[in-house]
Amino acid sequence: MMSMSCKDGNGAMMDNGKYVRYTPEQVEALERLYHECPKPSSLRRQQLIRECPILSNIEPKQIKVWFQNRRCREKQRKEASRLQTVNRKLSAMNKLLMEENDRLQKQVSHLVYENGCFRQHTQNTTLATKDTSCESVVTNGQHRLTPKHPPRDASPAGLLSIAEETLTEFLSKATGTAIEWVQMPGMKPGPDSIGIVAISHGCTGVAARACGLVALEPSRVVEILKDRPSWYRDCRAVDTLNVLPTANGGTIELLYMQLYAPTTLATALDFLLLRYTSVTEDGSLVICERSLNNTQNGPSIPSVPNFVRAEMLASGYLIRPCEGGGSIIHIVDHMNLEAWSVPEVLRPLYESSTVLAQKTTMMALRQLRQISLEVSQSGASNWGRRPAALRALSQRLSRGFNEALNGFTDEGWSLIANDGVDDVTIQVNSSPEKLMGLNLPFANRYPPVTNSVLCAKASMLLQNVPPALLLRFLREHRSEWADNNFDAYSAASVKLGPCSFAGSRIGNFGGQVILPLAHTIEHEEVLEVIKMEGIGHCPEDALMPRDMFLLQLCNGMDENAVGMSAELIFAPIDASFADDAPLLPSGFRIIPLDPIKLQTTQDTSTPNRTLDLASALEIRGSGSKISNDRNIASGNSRSLMTMAFEFAFESHMQENVAAIARQYVRGIISSVQRVASALSPNTGPNVGLQFGAPEAHVLARWICRSYSCYLGVELLKCGGEGSEYILKSLWNHPDAIMCCSLKAMPVFTFANQAGLDMLETTLVALQDISLEKVLDEHGRKGLFAEFAQIMQQGFACLQGGVCSSSMGRPVSYERAVAWKVLNEEENAHCICFRFINWSFI
Repeated sequence: MMSMSCKDGNGAMMDNGKYVRYTPEQVEALERLYHECPKPSSLRRQQLIRECPILSNIEPKQIKVWFQNRRCREKQRKEASRLQTVNRKLSAMNKLLMEENDRLQKQVSHLVYENGCFRQHTQNTTLATKDTSCESVVTNGQHRLTPKHPPRDASPAGLLSIAEETLTEFLSKATGTAIEWVQMPGMKPGPDSIGIVAISHGCTGVAARACGLVALEPSRVVEILKDRPSWYRDCRAVDTLNVLPTANGGTIELLYMQLYAPTTLATALDFLLLRYTSVTEDGSLVICERSLNNTQNGPSIPSVPNFVRAEMLASGYLIRPCEGGGSIIHIVDHMNLEAWSVPEVLRPLYESSTVLAQKTTMMALRQLRQISLEVSQSGASNWGRRPAALRALSQRLSRGFNEALNGFTDEGWSLIANDGVDDVTIQVNSSPEKLMGLNLPFANRYPPVTNSVLCAKASMLLQNVPPALLLRFLREHRSEWADNNFDAYSAASVKLGPCSFAGSRIGNFGGQVILPLAHTIEHEEVLEVIKMEGIGHCPEDALMPRDMFLLQLCNGMDENAVGMSAELIFAPIDASFADDAPLLPSGFRIIPLDPIKLQTTQDTSTPNRTLDLASALEIRGSGSKISNDRNIASGNSRSLMTMAFEFAFESHMQENVAAIARQYVRGIISSVQRVASALSPNTGPNVGLQFGAPEAHVLARWICRSYSCYLGVELLKCGGEGSEYILKSLWNHPDAIMCCSLKAMPVFTFANQAGLDMLETTLVALQDISLEKVLDEHGRKGLFAEFAQIMQQGFACLQGGVCSSSMGRPVSYERAVAWKVLNEEENAHCICFRFINWSFI
C-alpha cells in the first residue's frame, strides 16, 4: 500500500496510487471550509458533503485526505516563514558582531599604539635630569589648569557647526574607538538577547553603549526614541524651545530636559540640549545630542530652583535599516552627572557607567523590543492584551511616585515643619488635580472632603542586603511591614473622617492574593493587582470585612542585574479598575550604592537564594539559609532605600494626619530594619555551605533518620557524613521534599530547593502557605484518609495526582511519600512529604 504524502490543493493521493483531481470551484469550497474548521471530525465531514452540493461526488475519505494535506502544507509554510525570520535575525546579528569585532580590533590596535607611546615617554623621562623632571611636572600641572573654551556661537550657523561636530563625535563613539568600551557585566549577546551592551573605561564622566536588533522600521524607531519620557522613567519633562531645519534635510532642536532625583538625599538634574536629526550617506538615521551650557547669542535658561544643571556629552542613536525589515540600533549615552551635587555616600551612583547603562541605555532598547513584540503579536498575552493602556498605567505609577518623592514646588508641594526629628519628611499638596495630571476637578474624582494630599517620605542606608531579595520579601509579606504599630492608632484615623491611607493595612486581613496583570518581555518589570482580603477600615467593618485592591508595579527583581535598582510601587484602586482612575502611588525604591564593586567582585546572588526568616529573627546573625550561592563577596555591600507614602485627607485635619503619617512611616522603617537584619547573609568563608541557623542541620538529620527508620531505605545516597553534608544533599535532592507543621491548619516550615521550585516560592514566604491550599480536593481526601496511618504506622504512600503552586499553577506528581519526623526525644516534630517526578502542567 502506498503511503500518503502532501500534494498541492488540486489533488490527493489515494491508496491505489491514483490522484483525485478537484475542480477550482471544489478547491475554493474546501478552502473556505478549512478556514472555518481546519480539523473536522468524521461527522462534520459528512455534514459538509451534504451541505455543499459541489462536493457531493467526493467520498468522505477523499475529504479527509485533502484536509490532512492542507494542514501539512500550512504547517510547512509556517515553519518556512519562521526559519526565514530566524535566518534574517541571525544574518543581521552576524553582521553586527562582525562590525563589533572590527571595532574591537581597531580599539586593540589603538591601545597597543598608546602603550608603545607611553613606554617611549617613560624611557625618555628616566633619561632626563631631576630638575627637568620637576619642571615637566609643573608644566603639566599648569597645562591641566588651562581655562575652558570660550563660549560657542549659538546663532543658526553656529548651531549647525555644533551639530556637525556632535554628529562626528557621536559616530566615533558609536562605531569607532573614541572611548574604550568594556563589556557590561552579565550581558551575553545573542539573537534573542537585548543586544551588545558595553560601558566606558577611563573616560570623562560616565558612558554606556548598546547595539541591538528590533523588528521596527527606522522611522518608527526615531519616533519612539525621541519621546524620551515614555521610556525613560527618570525623565520628568522635555520641552522644545526652538526648531531649525538644515540645508541637508536635517533638523536642529533646542531642548530643555528635567530628570527626577532618585532619592530624597539627591537633587534633581536638568539639561539644556541641542538635538540634531539627520540622514547619513548610506541611508541611516542619526539622532545626536549634547549640552549647550557654554553658548552665547542663543537661548539661555537660568538655573531652576531645586535643579542642578548637568552636562550631556555627545550622545545619540544610529538607526540603520536591516535587510528584510527591521533596524539595527546603536545607542550611546555619555553624561557628566555632577556628582559633587550629591552627598558623598551617593557619589558612586553618579559615577557609575553600569547604572547609566541599566537606567537609560538598556531601557531604550527594551522599549523598542517591547513595542516590536506587541506589533508582531497583537493577540499575545501580557502587555499585548492592552499594551497602550497597561504601559500608561505603569508609567503613571512610576511618574506619580517620582513626583511624590521629589515634591516640586511648581506641582503644588510645600514642606511642613517636622516634630524635631528629621528622619521623616512631610509635604502637603492642596492641588492634587495638578499632581496626578487630571484635567477634571479633583472634587469629581474623590469625595469633596478629601481635598489635600500628604506625602511622608524617608531614606535609610542598608548594609549587605541584596535589593532584589529585600524587594521580593516586601512584595510577598506585606503584613510584615504594612500594619506595624498601626492598630495602636487606627482608632484615631477613624476620627479623621475619610482619610485614605494608601497601601496601609488598616486592621487585620485574611491575606493578599497577587493577580498577575502583565509583564515586559524580559520580566524586568511586572504589573499586577493585589487583592487584600477581609480588610476592615473601622470597627464597624469587623463584622463584614471588605476586599481592597492595589495596582502594583515591581522592578528589579533579578538579583543578577548589576547596578539595577529595585522598586515596589502601588496605589489603591476600586474594583472597576478604570484606565483614567486617579492614583496616589506609594512604595519603596532600593538603590545599590556599590555598582563598581559589584561588577568587579561579582557580588551578586542567585535568583534561587532563600532563607528561613523565623530562624533568622530568633538567632541573630546566623539565620540566613543560602542555596548554591557562591558569588557572595566577603565585604559588605550598601544600598539606599527610599520610601514615600501618600495620604488623601481633609485639609483641616492636616496636623493629625501628619502625626499619624510620621508614626506610620517610622513603624515601617523599624520593620524594614528588622527584616534587612534577618536577610543580611553571613560573610564567613563557608557561607555558601552553612545554610544559616544550626536548626537547619538538626532538622535535616531528623528527616533522613526518620525516613530510614519507617521506610527501611536511605533517603540520601551514601557518600559522606556530617551535618553539612546531610543538609547540602537534602537541599539538592531532585525530588521535592517539604515539611509541614502538626497544627490544626498545617503550614509548611521547610522545603528543599526542588520543593521551593515546585511551590514557586522562597523559604521566606514558605510559612505563609498552608498544605490545604496546595493539595486539590482529591489530594486532601487522600491525605486525610491516610493521616491516622501516618501518625500510627509512621508513613504512608500516596497515589499520584495534581497539586497547585503558590502562584496557582497546576503541578503533577507521579507519587508521593509522607512520613512522621521524630526529634531526639522520639516525639513527632512534623510531617515530611516527598513528591516524586513532579512537573508543571
